[in-house]
Amino acid sequence: MNLLPKSSKEFGSVDYWEKFFQQRGKKAFEWYGTYLELCGVLHKYIKPREKVLVIGCGNSELSEQLYDVGYRDIVNIDISEVVIKQMKECNATRRPQMSFLKMDMTQMEFPDASFQVVLDKGTLDAVLTDEEEKTLQQVDRMLAEVGRVLQVGGRYLCISLAQAHILKKAVGHFSREGWMVRVHQVANSQDQVLEAEPQFSLPVFAFIMTKFRPVPGSALQIFELCAQEQGKPVRLESAERLAEAVRERQQYAWLCSQLRRKAKLGSVSLDLCDGDTGEPRYTLHVVDSPTVKPSRDNHFAIFIIPQGRETEWLFGMDEGRKQLAASAGFRRLITVALHRGQQYESMDHIQTELSARVMELAPAGMPAQQQVPFLSVGGDIGVRTVQHQDCSALSGNYVIEDVQGDDKRYFRRLIFLSNRNVVQSEARLLKDVSYKAQKKRKKDRKKQRPADVEDLPAAPGQSIDKSYLCCEHHKAMIAGLALLRNPELLLEIPLALLVVGLGGGSLPLFVHDHFPKSCIDAVEIDPSMLEVATQWFGFSQSDRMKVHIADGLDYIASLAGGGEARPCYDVIMFDVDSKDPTLGMSCPPPAFVEQSFLQNVKSILTPEDPPPPSGSPCLQNNSGFCKTLHSS
Repeated sequence: MNLLPKSSKEFGSVDYWEKFFQQRGKKAFEWYGTYLELCGVLHKYIKPREKVLVIGCGNSELSEQLYDVGYRDIVNIDISEVVIKQMKECNATRRPQMSFLKMDMTQMEFPDASFQVVLDKGTLDAVLTDEEEKTLQQVDRMLAEVGRVLQVGGRYLCISLAQAHILKKAVGHFSREGWMVRVHQVANSQDQVLEAEPQFSLPVFAFIMTKFRPVPGSALQIFELCAQEQGKPVRLESAERLAEAVRERQQYAWLCSQLRRKAKLGSVSLDLCDGDTGEPRYTLHVVDSPTVKPSRDNHFAIFIIPQGRETEWLFGMDEGRKQLAASAGFRRLITVALHRGQQYESMDHIQTELSARVMELAPAGMPAQQQVPFLSVGGDIGVRTVQHQDCSALSGNYVIEDVQGDDKRYFRRLIFLSNRNVVQSEARLLKDVSYKAQKKRKKDRKKQRPADVEDLPAAPGQSIDKSYLCCEHHKAMIAGLALLRNPELLLEIPLALLVVGLGGGSLPLFVHDHFPKSCIDAVEIDPSMLEVATQWFGFSQSDRMKVHIADGLDYIASLAGGGEARPCYDVIMFDVDSKDPTLGMSCPPPAFVEQSFLQNVKSILTPEDPPPPSGSPCLQNNSGFCKTLHSS
């Protein structure tokens, strides 16, 4: 028997509801959940002694179950005479204090300020089917009546799917009246999601609109969101931000439903944010391994990436995560990256914090009550210490952080926050500058000094291991010097180098320290990076190494236009990337491989070198000239 209307407009028709309840009979019809699913939010916002009005009660058992647990002062109204008659007959003997009245909620007959709570389970959604003028006028009358019959301090508690036009109307109406607006998510787990259509799921929300006494001239508006997993509401700055937060939760519910249905979604990632600050706290990637044969214990696992290692290929790239999932042997693996700027106490604390949320992402077919393992490298969450953060006019926000690698050695990194998963520069810290050693030395100094003498901070760059190159492309570029001349002579003959792109300065610093006859010009477009390299990465200029603050393209073009007086370099190394992700080519940027620029590069290279061995990497242009050139 199909009880659905031919169009959504029929939801507002008296005739439709009379026919609906005649065909439905006395079997209860529960919109948006049963009492057991909604009782948490109902008991939170309704006190047992308060007088409650239920509008559009239908034949839901909600009022009956509230009555049975102690809520005795309940009045129910509906426009259907059929359903009111049914409910009176069902409750006359068992619930004598509860009343059922046939009444139009847009023209209620109650005196002003008669109730402390107006409860609406799906009625606003049923009436507000579109945004046509006639519909909006009817909703305005309904909401105005709700406001009239509520006492100051009373609450309109509306259970809704919070579709965009409904949320906009309800929030807009009551915020203009000076009421406090709160949206509370009441269904967000696998067993509390409304199956609205075969292809998607919608979570259920409660609007809690609290009536304040009007204050002439006051423009104060209060918007709050209370998520199911949070104990306290979060204050939001505007109705637009509230709508955005609700939409995010609806999208998350849809994503969970698709993952349960084994939908092919491609790469799936999402951020879980701190409930108090709204800042990202965890980044989750969902990785399925269809080739893994299902067994009792291999359905699902969580992998916590140690802090600072989220940029590694195995954890930071799709192919790496797929390899990790296949190696772990689980049908679905969720990798969890921990964000800088957040505090994490321990693996156990992270597991407690994530357990409920990640279970919403479990695959279909996983046995109930199955324990989900939390995995990591070495069983710990790693170490990350942010040493410095600042903003560059050219590069944007950046941080300097020390992280612990897989061999327990510490590394210092420069990260541009516009591309958080890319290490811009990296250097290894000396072994004797471990945090335990620093702590012990600080403790020893305190014992040996007068009480009024403060610790002097150690120079940030003094702990750098300048003999070690962390970046693989730096190692390749240094190895490429062997193609220039006989490797045995490189330490004895003068070598002129131009390095375009300074970053942390590791590359030019290594050349300077290991090739004693070398002279290096480094070009860096961002003056902030010279400060970073000097203060945090142990870089310093000398009579053999100078830094020029300039655009590398312009600097080489100006040298190429210098005629006979232009300098010549034995080697030019490019260690540059693009800050514009829309270019499609990041390292080097496209302008560095244009033919005209490469001609400029050729013109400032020394022409005396013998040709490199057959088959070696080289830069070759249309003239047939071959010259060694290093590029990241």
